[in-house]
Amino acid sequence: MTSSNNPVVPNAREALNKFKMEAAQQVGVNLKQGYNGDLTSREAGSVGGQMVKKMIEAYENGMGGK
Repeated sequence: MTSSNNPVVPNAREALNKFKMEAAQQVGVNLKQGYNGDLTSREAGSVGGQMVKKMIEAYENGMGGK
C-alpha cells in the first residue's frame, strides 16, 4: 500500500511539482520550492482547483471529444 503522499509512478514527483508550480502561476499564487505553509486556504485551494481543471481537460482531450 502506498501512502497518499507518494506518487504511484516512480520519478513522478518532479513532474507533479512542475505541474503544481505552473498551476500556481496561472492563478497568481506565488509558490516557492519547499515549505508553503504560509499560503491561505483560498490560495492553496486555487492551486489545487487549477490542477484538477487541467487534468480534466487533458483527459477529455485524450478521449477525442467522445
